[in-house]
Amino acid sequence: MTNMPIWRIRRATLDDAQTLSLIGSATFLDAFAGMVDGQGLLAHCTRSHSAEVYRQYLESGAIAWLAEVEPGHAPVGYALVCKPELDQAMNGDVELKRIYLLSRFQGTVIGSVLMRHVLETTQAEGFRRLLLGVKNDNHRALNFYAKNGFETIGSRSFDVGGTVYDDFVLARPLDTVPAT
Repeated sequence: MTNMPIWRIRRATLDDAQTLSLIGSATFLDAFAGMVDGQGLLAHCTRSHSAEVYRQYLESGAIAWLAEVEPGHAPVGYALVCKPELDQAMNGDVELKRIYLLSRFQGTVIGSVLMRHVLETTQAEGFRRLLLGVKNDNHRALNFYAKNGFETIGSRSFDVGGTVYDDFVLARPLDTVPAT
């Protein structure tokens, strides 16, 4: 990307629930429109990306980081970790529930810095392994996760608006996070 704007990453608060909701819906629609049923996408965003869902995550101990750009700290992405909701979870695991970045900013350093915040914080919190689910044909995301040390440990079914898709479940040990 040329002319990369000034950007920052900050810890999200409960007051950011609506912002997380909007970015979550926008990035999910951007990533999957034309690949997943349109009505299903809308139903999924309404159910899974509401401000209330994000409030509940944050109130239950989830941690989120917002990526913002100038002018005016416009939100362009975020990462959120929470208690594991995946069947493959074991004691000591944490889940990277979402790491989303508007397509215009994908491939920039922002995604890598968001991931660095996730890895450093979860390791510092004493977690042993980071899990995530990703659509099995999302090659760009799979490449990003592979570069960050994730390996496939299983699969799951993922419902988007009544249609079931296949996801890979990936994991990464947290004892190998290099110091910055």
